[in-house]
Amino acid sequence: MENDAQARKYKQLTEAPVEPLICKMAVPTIISMLITSIYNMADTFFVGWLGTSATGAVGVVFPLMAAIQAVGFFFGQGSGNYISRQLGAQHREEAARMAATGFFSALGAGAVILAFGLVFRNPLCHLLGATDTIFPYALDYMCLILIGAPWMTAALVLNNQLRLQGNATYAMVGLVSGGLLNIALDPLFIFVFQMGISGAALATILSQFISFCLLLLGVRISGGIQIRLRLFSPSRARYAALAGGGLPSLCRQGLASIAVTCLNTAARPYGDAAIAAMSIVTRVSQFAGSAMIGFGQGFQPVCGFNFGARKYDRVSRGFWFCVKVSTVALLLLAVVGWIFAPQVIAIFRADDPEVIRIGAATMRWQCISFPLIAWSTMCNMLLQNIAMTVRASIVAAARQGLFFIPLALILPIFFGLTGVQICQAASDVCSFFLAIALTVPVLRLLSRGVDPHTA
Repeated sequence: MENDAQARKYKQLTEAPVEPLICKMAVPTIISMLITSIYNMADTFFVGWLGTSATGAVGVVFPLMAAIQAVGFFFGQGSGNYISRQLGAQHREEAARMAATGFFSALGAGAVILAFGLVFRNPLCHLLGATDTIFPYALDYMCLILIGAPWMTAALVLNNQLRLQGNATYAMVGLVSGGLLNIALDPLFIFVFQMGISGAALATILSQFISFCLLLLGVRISGGIQIRLRLFSPSRARYAALAGGGLPSLCRQGLASIAVTCLNTAARPYGDAAIAAMSIVTRVSQFAGSAMIGFGQGFQPVCGFNFGARKYDRVSRGFWFCVKVSTVALLLLAVVGWIFAPQVIAIFRADDPEVIRIGAATMRWQCISFPLIAWSTMCNMLLQNIAMTVRASIVAAARQGLFFIPLALILPIFFGLTGVQICQAASDVCSFFLAIALTVPVLRLLSRGVDPHTA
């Protein structure tokens, strides 16, 4: 039964017309990304009713959540990409061993984060950029988030493994159910049970645990590769292969954590309103780009299977299709975001005109470069899925690492608060040109039917 389901999935991903196939694969991943972004924003929205300092606390703890997600994506994307290529090459036993290795490794890494985070919680909170007024809110929120680290990392592994096997619907059910539950629990815990910001954190980790359980169930009933403890096979070669697919995600998500910390630190001299504004814009920008990322994730299993099957023309066609659709979508969102920036920020802090002023200006700067993100993101997904690890890692690190972190440290020195507000847009432009230089040579080889690894 399991082998029959895998054989049908292989035939679908390597023979069906590419453009409709990507759209079909993308529907559940787009829904997953949108719901995930909504429940990420739910904390910011409901906590916003507690005051500007509480809103800033969510932004301060966000880098920690990004770091936890980075670990989950490292093991999830690393194992998932490897699994899709192995299934494309019809190596099912090796795919099953990598599935178990990625899952149990992530569970252990999450436990390590939990232990170290709780031990060093006070200095960590200050390091993340908390002011004296934000600190008590951030500490309460952070400690509960840390408790959920093991199943948060493991859930991301299950999600990515399901999705990269072409079983995105099961991944969607797990994420969407947890996301909707979080949205429901936030006001219940924060206001009805009067738990304040701790209620928001408790809602988050409980909903993440439900997602984890549903994703485990999805793995069991999907007919794909099963997670079995007896197949846990850690080895230097297997971790090297996992790192090859996961390192770009670790760079992207890990540097996003550092980048937000730098942003909070840069905004700290301008008060809680500036930190709160940056927190809101970060969440809104993530939501605006989530559908594009979900669409690109629909391309990933198509890319992995066809690259493993040496059908390079299908890989190239799928990439260009995703770039065109995503660029148009982000251009439209950028126009809407520019026009309605003050109204969007006011949704979260309508009673604080300073947050609205700073947030609206920041959001409009980001709208200028927003369409360029489509190219950089799709380049990263392509390079990562075909195991061009060095190039993929550089592209992944560029937007919120190689360029953003130096700009966040330098621009405020010369331009004050405006420097804080423009650093993401400036980073996006630089990342766009870097991605062109690193990806175009690979695309030329794929279009000629040549494996980039052997050229």
